[in-house]
Amino acid sequence: MPFKETFSEFYTKVKSSLEDGTFAKLTLAKTIGNTELMNIYVRPIMDDDVLKLELKFKFQQEELFEIHTIENTFPRLLGFINNPFMSAILFTTEFDLTYKLNKKRAVSMVEQFPSFTNASSIIIEYLESKK
Repeated sequence: MPFKETFSEFYTKVKSSLEDGTFAKLTLAKTIGNTELMNIYVRPIMDDDVLKLELKFKFQQEELFEIHTIENTFPRLLGFINNPFMSAILFTTEFDLTYKLNKKRAVSMVEQFPSFTNASSIIIEYLESKK
């Protein structure tokens, strides 16, 4: 898979934000052409006292949900990079990180000022319970 290395670098930042309590949300967006699948939204959830990630697949006519471990979420999302999504955006309380493919499929990662001032309440509760 051609984007595994660069997306792995991006996903490392996702995992770090989950661990340090700054994660707000993760979104895959900007599809190639008019596709049935429009977005994938990722948010943390607690499942039997284990922190996991819920993937919400937003289609034109419906929404589907999947729950994965943090490690198993990476290969699941990787399959959607470049087919059909051209970008993934990690929102944290410290920065927004955009993973983007251009028309020539060159990858760029751009860090910007954070859009969110509060981390996911699930992350905060989870980290508090571990103290």
